[in-house]
Amino acid sequence: MVFPVVGIVAVSFIAGFAVIMLGIWFLIAGVAELQVSRLVGVLLVILGIIALIIGFGLVFYPALFAFLTGIVLYLAGILMIIAGVISLLGGLDAKHRVWGGVLGIVLGVIYIILGTYAFHPIYLGFLIGIWLLLTGIFSIFAGE
Repeated sequence: MVFPVVGIVAVSFIAGFAVIMLGIWFLIAGVAELQVSRLVGVLLVILGIIALIIGFGLVFYPALFAFLTGIVLYLAGILMIIAGVISLLGGLDAKHRVWGGVLGIVLGVIYIILGTYAFHPIYLGFLIGIWLLLTGIFSIFAGE
């Protein structure tokens, strides 16, 4: 590769975009959750704001990517696991929360494992997409 910096900028942009999508989802889920469980809603909103800050930092400031190189592949997986735990804390009485929480934890661990072995970023994005899609389907069938 002639200019390796171009590759770093591209990977930083892709990773930042994925983290921004997670942040948006956390914010939407947090605002919706405020009506049911104030604690879970506030935790999700805080997590969403943190994810948005990191995501925009990765998109617009590629030097942040160099700083976070050691953990950037794990960042989305860690956020998914935290969201899964928050969902489980939200209440075990609602099936969609339990399944969404378990799914977040399991896919977050898979994401970290795939990131460890440096699989293609498309697969990592695919995992985030599956998680967001299934969590949305669980919410629709829950009647909320």
